[in-house]
Amino acid sequence: MTRRKATIIGFIAVLLWALLALFTVGSAPVPPLQLNAICFAIGAVIGLIWVWRTSGFAVLRRISWRVYAFGTAGLFGYHLLYFSALRIAPAAEAGLIAYLWPLLIVLFSGLLPGETLRKGHVLGGLIGFAGAALIVTRGGAGFQADALPGYGLAALCALTWASYSVLSRRLGAVPTGSVAIFCVFTAILSAIAHFAIEDTIWPDTAIGWLSCISLGLGPVGLAFYVWDVGVKRGDIQLLGVASYAAPLLSTLALIAAGIAEATWPLLIAAGLITGGAALAARASATKS
Repeated sequence: MTRRKATIIGFIAVLLWALLALFTVGSAPVPPLQLNAICFAIGAVIGLIWVWRTSGFAVLRRISWRVYAFGTAGLFGYHLLYFSALRIAPAAEAGLIAYLWPLLIVLFSGLLPGETLRKGHVLGGLIGFAGAALIVTRGGAGFQADALPGYGLAALCALTWASYSVLSRRLGAVPTGSVAIFCVFTAILSAIAHFAIEDTIWPDTAIGWLSCISLGLGPVGLAFYVWDVGVKRGDIQLLGVASYAAPLLSTLALIAAGIAEATWPLLIAAGLITGGAALAARASATKS
C-alpha cells in the first residue's frame, strides 16, 4: 500500500467522525451504555471480518494483554463520556467541546521526550479554549446551569481521547486487527454495566434504529480501522491537520439536519476551535 493511498484511507475516519454527533442525537432515547454495547458489537464484527480476510486470527494471540486493556479503556471511556454528554447537553455545543481532543493531542505530544512545546502550540491552545469558553458562556449570555454537567463530561471526553492517543505512541507497532478485540471487550463491558445500572430502552423509530446501526458501521466502527491504517502507513501530519476539520464539519451536519441553530456564537466557536488546533498543528510541523 502506498503512503498516498493510506493517507486517503485514514481521511475517511475524519469524515465518519463528523457524523458522530448527528447519529448520537438520532439514536435517542437509547441509554449511553446500551448504545456503547450496540455500536461496539457492530464495530467488533467489522474488525473480526477484517482480520479474517487479511492476516488471520493467529496474529491476535501475539499481542500483549496490556495493549488490549489499554485500548479497551480508551475506547470504552471516550465513548461512554461522549454519549453521556450529548444526552444531557446541547449536541452542537457538547460536540465542539469534545472535539478539543485534536488540540490537546498537539499540546500533550509537545511534552513527550524528543518533542518541543512551541509558541504556536500555546497560542493555538488559547484560541481553542476561547472557543470552548464561548460555548459554555453562550456567547456572553451567561452560563446554562443545567448543561454544565454535560459540558464537563465533554471536556473529560476530549481529555480521555487525547491522553489515549498520545500514550498509545509508547506501545510500539500493533496490528490494526487489535482494534477488533478492543471493540469486543468494550461491547462486553458496556453490556455488563448497562444491565447493572441502566434500564433497557430500544429505539422507538426507524430513524433511531438507523442511527444506532450507522454509528456502529461508521463513526464507532469502520473509522477506527481506517484511522489506524492512515496513522501507521500514511502521512500522519496531514491526517492530524485534517482531523481539525471534524468539529466544523460536525457542527455543519447538525445545522443541516435542523438539530442545531446556526447562531453566530456557535459558528465563531467552531472556527476558533478548528483554527486554534490548525495553528498548533502548524507549529508541530515547523522545525525550531
